[in-house]
Amino acid sequence: MTGPLRPTFHEGQILAAADLSATVEYARGVAARHTRYLHEWGIAEGLGLTADPRTDPLTNARYVEVSVSTGIAVDGTGREVVVAAPVVLRESAFDEVNGADRPTDEPYPVFLTSADRDPAGSPRPDSCGSAAAPTRVEESYQILFGRLGDERLVAEQQPPEVGALPADPPARWLVLLGYVRWTDGHFTGIETRARGVGPRYAGVRADTVSARSGSLTLRTTRTVQEGEPAIVLSGGDPPSLVFGLYQGSGTVAPLMTVAANGNLTIAGSFTGRMSAGSTLVTSGTATDGMLLPLPSGVTPEQIADGRVVLHVQLTPRTPPTTTDSTLHSPVEAAVDADRRVRCRVRLFDPLATGATVVEQPGAVDFLVLATVAATKGDG
Repeated sequence: MTGPLRPTFHEGQILAAADLSATVEYARGVAARHTRYLHEWGIAEGLGLTADPRTDPLTNARYVEVSVSTGIAVDGTGREVVVAAPVVLRESAFDEVNGADRPTDEPYPVFLTSADRDPAGSPRPDSCGSAAAPTRVEESYQILFGRLGDERLVAEQQPPEVGALPADPPARWLVLLGYVRWTDGHFTGIETRARGVGPRYAGVRADTVSARSGSLTLRTTRTVQEGEPAIVLSGGDPPSLVFGLYQGSGTVAPLMTVAANGNLTIAGSFTGRMSAGSTLVTSGTATDGMLLPLPSGVTPEQIADGRVVLHVQLTPRTPPTTTDSTLHSPVEAAVDADRRVRCRVRLFDPLATGATVVEQPGAVDFLVLATVAATKGDG
C-alpha cells in the first residue's frame, strides 16, 4: 500500500496535463480527508425550504411556490456542494417522480446532491477543426425529489475508503433539505421534519476544543438570542462553569454556576436522587379507586427494586349526608400494592321510613412518606 502521491517539479521539466491535474487532485484529496474525518457531513449554511403563496389562475386554487435558499453543504465523501442562488423547485420534476401516487397528506422528501457539468463558454473547436477538450469543470448540484420513505436512505449511506477522493458523479450522496406537500398538481406546504427524520447539519469531530480568549461558549443558536440557553466555560479569575440564559444585552444570566472549588450555586430548586436516610412526603385527599401519587422525585422503579420504602397513612373522611340523623361508619380504608385506594362507608338513618343500611364509596385523607434506608458507611 502506498500513501497519497504529492506532485513535485524541477527546473526544465516539461509539464504535461497529467502533472497539472495531479496537483489539483492532490489538493482535493487533502481537503476531502480533512472534511470527512474532522467534520460531520451535512448542511453548513442556508439551504432551507421557503414557501411563497400563489393562486392558480385557472382554478383559483391556493398553492405555494417552494424555493431552496442559497447555502453550502458538505457530503459524506468530503465534497462541498454550493448553491449560489435561490432555486425554485419545478413541479414538473416532482410530478415525474411522484405524480402517479394516490392523494396523501404525507410530505415528500427533497434532496440535494452534487453534479459535475461543463460550464458555459466551454472551449470551441480549434482552427484545425479538432474538438478542444474543456479546461474547466463546474462543480454544480442537483435537487431531487424522493418517494415517501426515501428519507431513510440518508442514514444508510456509507462513506468511501480512507484514501478516496471526493466522489464524482454519477456517484451521489443525498443531503436531505426538508419536505414538500403535494395536492392536485401543486405544492401546498413545506415541512422541516417528517416520520422522525429531519435535515442533518455539519458538525465537528474533536476530543479537545480550546479557546484563545480564555472563555468557551456553547449555545443552541447561531446568533445570540435573548432567552436562549448557553454554557460558558471561563478560565478567568476565578474560573467557573456557568449554565444560563442570554439577556438582551448579550450576556448570560447564570442559572447554575460551578466554581473552581466545586461549590454549586443554583437560582432555582434542586431535585435529584434521594440521599440515604432522607424522607419525602406528599399528602392530599383521594376517593375509592384512585391511585395515590408518589412524592416528587420518587419513581415507581425505585419502589419496585426496594431502594425506596413507602409508608402510607389513611384517615377516612366524614361522608356528606342528606339528613342530620344519618349515621355513618367506615367499612374499609386501605391501599393495595399498586397504591390504589379502597374505601367504603355504611350509611343508616334510623328516623327514615323504611330505613336500610346503604354501603357506598368513600374518601380518605392520605399521607405518603418515601424513605431511603441509611446503609453502612453513610453519615
